[in-house]
Amino acid sequence: MPRLSVWFVRFSFVHLLIGLTFGGLILANKGFPFASWTWSLLPAHMESLLLGWMAQLAMGMAFWILPRFRYGAARGNVNFVWGALILLNVGIVMVAMQPLISMSWIVLTGRILETSSILLFILASWRRVKPMET
Repeated sequence: MPRLSVWFVRFSFVHLLIGLTFGGLILANKGFPFASWTWSLLPAHMESLLLGWMAQLAMGMAFWILPRFRYGAARGNVNFVWGALILLNVGIVMVAMQPLISMSWIVLTGRILETSSILLFILASWRRVKPMET
């Protein structure tokens, strides 16, 4: 497995752990109310599980599994994919921190970074999506 895919998978598992922890706190608070602040973790819970875990794991596996080029760099320009990894994680953190930091621009900036990340990943992987050679 390429190093970049390993980092995607590692970060996705970190987000899985964070998302499950936040979800567990929210669920425990529903059963035995102990802290009303746990509901402010809901956006971070959803962000960590949907984009942090699922999308990032899918991107890491796609980078690994997509066909390689015969000539030149086997997986193309990996700098775009490294940029996608960084932008995605920074965007997730920005969106997840919004309930703690009352700045309206932080969610928009985080979403722009997440969208840019996915577009960078598509740009870097587009040429590798091709029909099977016979």
